[in-house]
Amino acid sequence: MATVSLTPQAVFSTDTGGVLGSATILRFPPNFVRQLSTKARRNCSNIGVAQIVAAAWSDRPAARPHSGGGGGRGRGVVSSHAAAASAAAAASPAAEASAIPNAKVAQPSAVTLAERNLLGSDASLAVHAGERLGRRIATDAITTPVVNTSAYWFNNSQELIDFKEGRHSSFEYGRYGNPTTEALEKKMSALEKAESTVFVASGMYASVAMLSALVPAGGHIVTTTDCYRKTRIYMETELPKRGISMTVIKPADMDALQNALDNNNVSLFFTETPTNPFLRCIDIELVSNMCHSKGALLCIDSTFASPINQKALTLGADLVIHSATKYIAGHNDVIGGCVSGRDELVSKVRIYHHVVGGVLNPNAAYLILRGMKTLHLRVQCQNNTALRMAQFLEEHPKIARVYYPGLPSHPEHHIAKSQMTGFGGVVSFEVAGDFDATRTFIDSVKIPYHAPSFGGCESIIDQPAIMSYWDSKEQRDIYGIKDNLIRFSIGVEDFEDLKNDLVQKAMSF
Repeated sequence: MATVSLTPQAVFSTDTGGVLGSATILRFPPNFVRQLSTKARRNCSNIGVAQIVAAAWSDRPAARPHSGGGGGRGRGVVSSHAAAASAAAAASPAAEASAIPNAKVAQPSAVTLAERNLLGSDASLAVHAGERLGRRIATDAITTPVVNTSAYWFNNSQELIDFKEGRHSSFEYGRYGNPTTEALEKKMSALEKAESTVFVASGMYASVAMLSALVPAGGHIVTTTDCYRKTRIYMETELPKRGISMTVIKPADMDALQNALDNNNVSLFFTETPTNPFLRCIDIELVSNMCHSKGALLCIDSTFASPINQKALTLGADLVIHSATKYIAGHNDVIGGCVSGRDELVSKVRIYHHVVGGVLNPNAAYLILRGMKTLHLRVQCQNNTALRMAQFLEEHPKIARVYYPGLPSHPEHHIAKSQMTGFGGVVSFEVAGDFDATRTFIDSVKIPYHAPSFGGCESIIDQPAIMSYWDSKEQRDIYGIKDNLIRFSIGVEDFEDLKNDLVQKAMSF
């Protein structure tokens, strides 16, 4: 049996970028590391254990500089919000006095790949942003490790005091941040061209946190008739408890929006674009100018577009929200949400989030990070297939009406063309039949799953009158949800297969 040689090595601190000459650890040889990682993957329920072991016990030279620069300790994990704080600390005599003895202080790098013009497209950003450089985890693994921890420890009381006074960087507690989640937030910020992003446990919670943090008690908001029903329910039932009133307008009614802005002290206009389920489109640049002239914020729920098809912030929106469960993650296997925008606003949402909770599990963050690497490929495929499907359905005699922004017949087609690079993967349509005929259509298809949600690799189909509004015929009538309405989320399957499934199975009614 081979013996393992354990050799004392100097500890490299990624927090200071230097070698802690007074401390030693036992470093294992490379083969032991690989075997340990394999066994950890085989025997542990969480792959993050193996990834962090591999990150912490590196077979590289101990004093090798961390390519990401900045923040954290030599424990395989580097903390958030480090760049500015660490740079200030390195230059501060007071910080030097309180630093760990014998540590070599290095200036952390604030240069990102985008700033170096290496990532000039959404495709490259989706793959590399937040990970290729500047990742705050000390590892040479290509993929970002899952960091499963509920808290972060301090070397001594002085380091804790330095953290409390802004001279040391740490997440401190799992509710306040996580390195895996931070990499995800950086990737989304790069794609949305945002100053900051906060990821949370679900898209619905992202909306709740945003409204709670930014709309004051007694405030007034404006929203649209066509939207995710649970968002409307929250606004109708919970916001009045804080004295917040609401004006609801039709998506394209700019006169109604102007009237609401003129006659109320509006804090926020919150709307989807495209909307759910009729895919109405709001002119983001126009409404941002209208809102800002009255001192109101504009928040766009861009879930149906994805950052590949639409960048609301560049058009004037203050904030953009996504249910990351949909296109962002893209595999129907994880729930999450995010808010992106100016740091001044996102910080308020983040502070609320830190107090209330709604934390994204780091394993979920890892799944979303992985999904985002193919975001551009998936969305481009779904754009193309959905447009072909919409064109096919619009010409079919058994389809009464099709709702899709990419069709010239769509009422906001001109708006969609001006602010979107693709029209999304959801097609809504009404069959030429009644409630039962629509049920038969849904039950006949064999490729799409009969389920809620959208934006994943697998196609999904549903009848909103049952799936979303079964409990309220009155609500269906108010918001135009007809018995024959179908929402069809196109996956990444072949167009001909999906079309043939509809023709051979569903359109025989």
